[in-house]
Amino acid sequence: MARINIDQMRDFLKVYFIAGSNNSSNPISDVLQQAIKGGITIFQYREKGSNALTGEEKIALGRELKEICMAANIPFIVNDDVELALALDADGIHIGQGDGNASEIRHKIGDKILGISAHSLEEAQRALAVGADYLGVGPVFPTTTKDDTEEVCGPQFIAQLRSEGVEAPIVAIGGITKENAPEVVSGRADGLAIISAISKAADPADAAKQLQLIWE
Repeated sequence: MARINIDQMRDFLKVYFIAGSNNSSNPISDVLQQAIKGGITIFQYREKGSNALTGEEKIALGRELKEICMAANIPFIVNDDVELALALDADGIHIGQGDGNASEIRHKIGDKILGISAHSLEEAQRALAVGADYLGVGPVFPTTTKDDTEEVCGPQFIAQLRSEGVEAPIVAIGGITKENAPEVVSGRADGLAIISAISKAADPADAAKQLQLIWE
């Protein structure tokens, strides 16, 4: 994938589904296919936490999920693991503040998408200085999906970043549901990062569709 522009990135972030094998009681490949039918715009493979796959099993699942994304023409992003992202020839990688030197990672991945988590104005500015294509900001609401989260910042933090001059694409993450998503959108986020609201939904396609409708 060639280096994308800011407007393309904003469009990709709209409904950003994040999941791994342990985020659903159903096969995550099936959940992803249903979510794509519902209208997700980008997918991040996050195979972490209890009962997560490792080694060849992790790679094999990544290949399967990437093929599903390729068939649907949506970007396939890998969480944290640069070597896995390169091995899978992913469209990009998303890293947190403690996941290595961002400048070195940008050099390793070339023109692939680079997303970086930011929890303060200073972190956001540093991420953009090394070439982040978008910022992941959160948790905007309390979440039980991740056990290593920062303090809840609230959707107003995104509005604050905007007021401080941060115009880069921003995806909000953490505890987002169709009920509270409008509040996040009004804070000038470009996208909604979703785990449980889709992965644990009885109907992932409908869950994704309801989130997509918020933008309309």
